[in-house]
Amino acid sequence: MPQAAILIGLLVVSYLFPPLARAGDWPTFGHDPQRTGWAVDERSLSPETVSNLELKWKAKVDNQGSMLFALTAPIAAVDVSTRLGVKDVIYTAGKEGKVFALDSDTGELLWEWEVRSYALPNNIGIQGTLYCPNGVSATPTFDKRSGILYTLAEDGALYGLDMGSGKVRFGPVQFVAPFAKSWSLNLVGDTIYTTLAQGCGGGLGGFYSMDIKDRHHPVVRQLLLSNTTTGGIWGRGGPIIGENGRVYGSTADGPFDRALGDYSNSVVAASLDELDLVDYFTPHNWWELFRHDLDYGSASPVWFGWRDYNLLASGAKEGVLYLLDADSLGGKDHQTPLLAGTRLGNDPKSSSSYGIWGGLSMWRDEEGDTWLYVPLYGAVSESAPKFPVDHGAGQHGSVMAFKVVGDGKTDKPALEPVWISANFKVPDPVAIANGVVFVLETGENPDQRGEWNTSGEVGGRTSNTKPAVLHALDARTGKELYNSGGAMETWVHFSGLAVAEGRIYSVDYNSNVYCFGLKAK
Repeated sequence: MPQAAILIGLLVVSYLFPPLARAGDWPTFGHDPQRTGWAVDERSLSPETVSNLELKWKAKVDNQGSMLFALTAPIAAVDVSTRLGVKDVIYTAGKEGKVFALDSDTGELLWEWEVRSYALPNNIGIQGTLYCPNGVSATPTFDKRSGILYTLAEDGALYGLDMGSGKVRFGPVQFVAPFAKSWSLNLVGDTIYTTLAQGCGGGLGGFYSMDIKDRHHPVVRQLLLSNTTTGGIWGRGGPIIGENGRVYGSTADGPFDRALGDYSNSVVAASLDELDLVDYFTPHNWWELFRHDLDYGSASPVWFGWRDYNLLASGAKEGVLYLLDADSLGGKDHQTPLLAGTRLGNDPKSSSSYGIWGGLSMWRDEEGDTWLYVPLYGAVSESAPKFPVDHGAGQHGSVMAFKVVGDGKTDKPALEPVWISANFKVPDPVAIANGVVFVLETGENPDQRGEWNTSGEVGGRTSNTKPAVLHALDARTGKELYNSGGAMETWVHFSGLAVAEGRIYSVDYNSNVYCFGLKAK
C-alpha cells in the first residue's frame, strides 16, 4: 500500500478515535468502543502469575438491588486527581440513581453522587418490573481529555461528573425517555451513544446519540428500529462502534417489516455521525426466533479486524454463532452471513433462558492469531462443533474459544474450535489480559418461567442461586489457573468485569464491589 494511503488511513482512524483513555484504563463496558473485552496494555497479570491472585478488598456501597438489578459493571481510570491525591479510581452506578467512586488500592469511597430527579415513574404494564425496573442500567463511561465521567440517570438525563470529585460539569441534558431501559454508554470523539429496549418509559428501541462538543448546544439524534415495545437493542454492551465509522447492535423480539421500519431480530448498522441506517442482517428464520422468544438481542456483538476484513461476531438466545462482514452484514440480500450460523447450544431451541447471552469478546495473541470467546448459558448442543480440548462443560453454562483462521478453499475467515471450559453457572462476557481469560461465573438463576409476584420479580429468580466466582483461565488452552472460591457474597445479574493495572473488579447483587489482585511478594 502506498505510504500516502497509509497516512490518510491513520489520520481517519485518529479523527474517529482520539485518545479518550490512557494505557491501563478500562473506560467503558467491554474496555473499548468495539466491546472486545481485551485489556490490551495489561502486563503484570499472566498465565504465570494469576495463581497468586487474592481478594484485595470488598466494599459495600449505599445501594439496594431490586428486580435483579443492583450495580452496573465497574469501569476503571488510572491517575485521577482526588481529595486523597492522584489515585486509580473504580466507578459504578447504582440502580437507585447514585454513582460511586472508590479508591482502587483500598476500596475507600472517594465520592458519591445522587441525581436530583423531577420525574416519577408510572408503573403500568411491565413498567416497574424486572423488564422495566425504573432504575439505572447503563454502565457509565469517561473521557480522560476532559476528566468527565458520563452517566445516564433514571430520569433519562445525561450528566457529566468530575472524575475526581463528582461535581456536575455537564448537563443535565435530556437524552432518552424517563425510566427507559438504556444500556452501556459508548463514547467516540465528542459523541455519546446508548441504546434502548423494551419500550420502557415509552421510549422506542434503537440507537441514541448526543453530540457533547458544545455543552450549551448538545445535539441529540435517534434511529428508531421498531414500532413495538419489544424490538429494541438490549445486549448489555449497548452500541458497538467499529473503526469503520459504523455503530452496531442486535435487536430483539418483534416483526421484521422494512417498509414499516421494523428491524427486529436483526443485526443493524448505522452511520456514526448522523445515525442513518446503512446496513442490516436478518436471519432466514427470524419468524421462528420471534415466535419462540429466541430474539437476537440477548448478546452484544463484538467488532474486530482480521487481515483485510472488518468482522462482527454475534449470537443470541437461539444458541447460533454468526460471523458477519462488518462492511456488508448480510450481503446483497441482507440474509447471507460471511460464515453460516454454527449451533452451540439451546437444544431443542425451545427455551428463552439458554443460548448466548451478555456479549462476545476477542483477543489477538503475540503471534498475531485472533481469538473469539463466547459465553453460553445451558448445555452444549449435540450439533456443536467438537472442541479438541474439553474441560467438562456441564448443564449450566460454559465459555467456548475459537481461532479465526483462513478457510482452506476460499481463504475467507472461518472459526476453528479450540477449547471449551468446565461447567459455569451462567457466565458473563469474558475479559482478556495478557494471555488470561477472566470469567465471572454469575451464579444467577436465568429461568424465566414462573408467575409474577407483588415485587415484580419472576418467581424463583432470586432463589436457586449461588455466590458468583471469578475464574482465570489460560486463554490458549482453557485450563483453570485460579478461582476465587467463596470470596464473593452473592450472585449478580447482567454484569461484567473490569481489568486495570494488575487488578480485576466485579460487583454483586448485594451492592458489593470487589477487587482481586496479585499477592504482595
